[in-house]
Amino acid sequence: MTHIIDTNNLKKLYYTIGEVADMFNVKPSHIRYWEKEFTAIQPRKNNKGNRLFTPKDIEIFNKIYTLVKVQGFTLEGAKNELKKRNNRNHTEEFTVDSKHSINEVVSKLEEIKSKLISLKK
Repeated sequence: MTHIIDTNNLKKLYYTIGEVADMFNVKPSHIRYWEKEFTAIQPRKNNKGNRLFTPKDIEIFNKIYTLVKVQGFTLEGAKNELKKRNNRNHTEEFTVDSKHSINEVVSKLEEIKSKLISLKK
């Protein structure tokens, strides 16, 4: 049985390592190991040093869990796949949609720049 978590239903800001381990039906040591292996997971630590994971961290665990436990990737393969996906997502963020040409965007930015310079004066 797979343990994919719907992060939209998470209500708390932070989850303990035990709670995260229970979500994925693994031991806390498994969560600590993945945290060390995948730099994208950066839990906060409270005054006692206990790890506190955000829903974003749990979303990353979802991706790792799916790649490793469901799709059968090795840890190295999962790291590479996550890097590829992140690079693709960053590239997509900066693409210009079909309604606007790059020239239109540049023109608009130059217009804004000139307005800001005139405001500064």
